[in-house]
Amino acid sequence: MPSASPSLIDLIAAALFAIAVIHTFSVKYFERLAHTHPRHAGIWHLLGEIEVVFGFWAMVLVVCIFALDGSPQATAYLDSRNFTEPMFVFAIMVIAASRPVLELANALVRALVRVLPMQPALALYFVVLAFVPLLGSFITEPAAMTIAALMIRDLLFTQQVSNRFKYLTLGVLFVNISIGGTLTPFAAPPVLMVAAKWNWDIGFMLSNFGWKAAIAVGINTVGAILMLRTELRRLDVAPSGDGMTVPLPLVMVHLLFLIGVVVFAHHPSVFISLLLFFMGVATAYRHHQSPLILREGLLVAFFLAGLVVLGGKQQWWLQPTLMQMSEQAVFIGAAALTAFTDNAALTYLGSLVEGLSPAFQYSLVAGAVAGGGLTVIANAPNPAGVAILRERFDDQTIHPLGLLFAALPPTLVAMLAFRFL
Repeated sequence: MPSASPSLIDLIAAALFAIAVIHTFSVKYFERLAHTHPRHAGIWHLLGEIEVVFGFWAMVLVVCIFALDGSPQATAYLDSRNFTEPMFVFAIMVIAASRPVLELANALVRALVRVLPMQPALALYFVVLAFVPLLGSFITEPAAMTIAALMIRDLLFTQQVSNRFKYLTLGVLFVNISIGGTLTPFAAPPVLMVAAKWNWDIGFMLSNFGWKAAIAVGINTVGAILMLRTELRRLDVAPSGDGMTVPLPLVMVHLLFLIGVVVFAHHPSVFISLLLFFMGVATAYRHHQSPLILREGLLVAFFLAGLVVLGGKQQWWLQPTLMQMSEQAVFIGAAALTAFTDNAALTYLGSLVEGLSPAFQYSLVAGAVAGGGLTVIANAPNPAGVAILRERFDDQTIHPLGLLFAALPPTLVAMLAFRFL
């Protein structure tokens, strides 16, 4: 597909995007600089925060636009960006991670664990990595990621487990979350971008994506259990405390806030108002709350907002690249490209092209969701998982290559399921 010659700003944006991708694979280097150069440890720690990466380079891009094109062009570009998704992920993270919601989720998981005919640790692992990601089709992927990551952090990663255990679990979690939201047309960002235009309703999603995703999620989780069974059997997952400590009416109020944010996910004025009201309720009943994860949520929102700003200038090369592929090639190409850009951006660009065949549409979305666990930037909920889990990794850093290698096997399972089932 022919495209207009890129402008200077387009070329700068592409270079900055490439630098940002490289930066995400280099965060450990900046952490080492912080230890070896304590005088400027603050800036090195800042650049070592993976959630800061895209926001930082997006800021550089905006400064370049100000310098080269002037203030009107820079502000017009920012005004043209849609920041609904970063705001939504922030709101859903804060509410889903509240103590009443987590206690209810924990109680439901424990109930499922008791009925599964396997050792408690293995059953818990299966429920958290299989059931919760599929639940994301109804409560949205960011909410499912928040709940699953917090349970993994507090129930599994607090115990003595190997780095292999942590990275393999992380890879399976990210892939399962990415494909587990495809049972419905509203929960997975890459599906949401195209569902209305291509008339994909819940029936279409269940018959073309949902059952295949459920099989892949199950295979990925069982495979991880088999590989980690020795460590899993040593874990103590006995319930601690007295079970539910939050009054049921307050739990129901929190669930209503969560449902409200999900229902009005496309209306920032509504769901941000609900978030502010929720924070008021949480403050009024602080004895039934743990500290809200405002810092983690804001870092994730900053990351995604940076991706929106930088990604908006990549259409000139990304869309022609996709459209020159065959139906078979776009499936593999989308899975590979999503490792370097948000999968929702890929499917959105595809939705702009008229006359795509149903097979091409399916291949594009299937590849995008299958590759959504390969990197932190591949799927919108991934930064939320990183923000919650990274404190349990060495140097409080999740190495991108470790995630990539751990996510490759479950990604291949997902690709085989979408291609051959």
